[in-house]
Amino acid sequence: MGKRQAIAGKDIPSHPQPFPTAVRVGNMIFSSAISGENPATESRAEDAGEQIAQAFENMRRIVETGGGTVGDIAKVVVYLTDRKDRELVNREWLKMFPDENDRPVRHTIATDLPGKNMLIQLEFIAVV
Repeated sequence: MGKRQAIAGKDIPSHPQPFPTAVRVGNMIFSSAISGENPATESRAEDAGEQIAQAFENMRRIVETGGGTVGDIAKVVVYLTDRKDRELVNREWLKMFPDENDRPVRHTIATDLPGKNMLIQLEFIAVV
């Protein structure tokens, strides 16, 4: 078996490119870009708040499928098409990481995102 173990499952959106959504290497989990796609419907909501909440839920599912918890997430990079959606991100951020003394670091970038109606992508690194 290789060093990298792909993380996948029915509750995790698959990546459309020829690489996994996330991998575990030893005690670390690295994600590729995680969108706000609902894995059950394979679609993204039109509403930014719903899409952002789904992206955070997808991140949680990935880290848990990889054997960790959201408490193991060390770094998150957030890509938004519209910087004004940062407040919606902060709302989900505070739900997922309520303890101000126990949060991952974060960087938020406004940029064009690929895909129809893609409003957010997340990347994370976790140490489990």
